Amino acid sequence: MSTYTTGEVAKLCGVTVRTVQYYDSRGILTPSSLSEGGRRLYSEDDVSKMRIICFLRELGFSIDAISKLLKEEHPENVIMLLINGQEQELTQQLSEQKEKLEKLQALKKELKSVENISFESIGDIAYTMTNKKEMKKIHMTMLLTGIPVALLQCAAIILLILTGIRWPLIVWAAVAIPWGILISKYYFDHTAYICPECHEVFRSSFKEAFFAPHTPKTRKLTCPKCSHKGYCVETVNPTTVKSST
Repeated sequence: MSTYTTGEVAKLCGVTVRTVQYYDSRGILTPSSLSEGGRRLYSEDDVSKMRIICFLRELGFSIDAISKLLKEEHPENVIMLLINGQEQELTQQLSEQKEKLEKLQALKKELKSVENISFESIGDIAYTMTNKKEMKKIHMTMLLTGIPVALLQCAAIILLILTGIRWPLIVWAAVAIPWGILISKYYFDHTAYICPECHEVFRSSFKEAFFAPHTPKTRKLTCPKCSHKGYCVETVNPTTVKSST
């Protein structure tokens, strides 16, 4: 039967000599014999065993898990448990890596709209990205409460066109005006703005915010800290974030 030195085993299995020696020190690949000069010699079975160890390591199994498996008299009793555990761990890692990738792509996209990129501007983007879910909740609340009002408006207009009846439109106005005031107050109570100049997160008065020119993500306001007047990035009111955590 052929025997192999440490170097030959390493070459056959595509690993370093140090790796073979490490597995020997951990007791998961001990040599079958020693030469007259004291050199470690491995059998063909040892090489096959080393290939299996390398395969399991490629799948992410830990040294301890492989050692436990090799010591089992009936490995079939634990192999599925180890596989399931490793599968769950890798799934979790993939989920975390996917989330990091999405954040990285979102940061890249946001930075393209920034004229002068600085450490502070990255901080502003990080703040808005961190609280993106809270902003979605605010927008979703506005949307869901607005659907009945919009449906009532459509029904009132259709009745007016088809029958000439006006009172449903009056009912809609009686509902829509208070709703508009309340939802606007809710919105501005839960939002804040980031000054592009000094990067201060601030809240604006209801009147200023309500009548200010705006885009879907910004509003033209005056920063209370540096007095800069310009389009400030919309974000979540810090007190809203604290109360939800």
